[in-house]
Amino acid sequence: MAKNDSIWRLVIVLTCISLLAALALTGVYALTKGPIEQGQREKKEKALQAVLPAYEGTVRDTVVVDADNEQVPVHLAIGQNGELCGAGIETYTKKAFAGRFDLMVGFDAEGAIVNTEVLKAGETPGLGDKINKDKSEFAMQFNHQNPADFKLVVKKDGGDVDAITAATVSSRAYCDAVQRAYDIFMKIKEDYHE
Repeated sequence: MAKNDSIWRLVIVLTCISLLAALALTGVYALTKGPIEQGQREKKEKALQAVLPAYEGTVRDTVVVDADNEQVPVHLAIGQNGELCGAGIETYTKKAFAGRFDLMVGFDAEGAIVNTEVLKAGETPGLGDKINKDKSEFAMQFNHQNPADFKLVVKKDGGDVDAITAATVSSRAYCDAVQRAYDIFMKIKEDYHE
């Protein structure tokens, strides 16, 4: 009988510990959820400012459904006369080494890339994470290039992009995300009416 009592005591103690741990995790999540979301919003706003072309006017936010049936946020730079001056597109790829990463890509009115910013990525430290501007100059090669005559494919595959050494998968994924953004921008430009 004493053996059964000690087993039940262990079960009760472990259940209590599990409940306390769950409550602690819930509390930490509740405390950090707001600041994390605020940080993500600020990062997107900063990235948008970095990628939009210089213009005078307003930003009109919209959502476009891409070829993979995903909703992609688009921020249109509208000039004072209603003309499309460019856009910042929150693009993504699912071809990354870590599965998925998100970028903000800006285009001017002609479709040239103004700038790119990594929003979220989990690539391998020291290799694929060189897609981040603080880790390498890789992303700079896209600036001021128009994908109409700059092939968004790594040179190893017949394109114009210098891949990151030992991180070809991440480089290809970056190209995929930028190409997705360009395709969306060109469709918007084609359909845009002031």
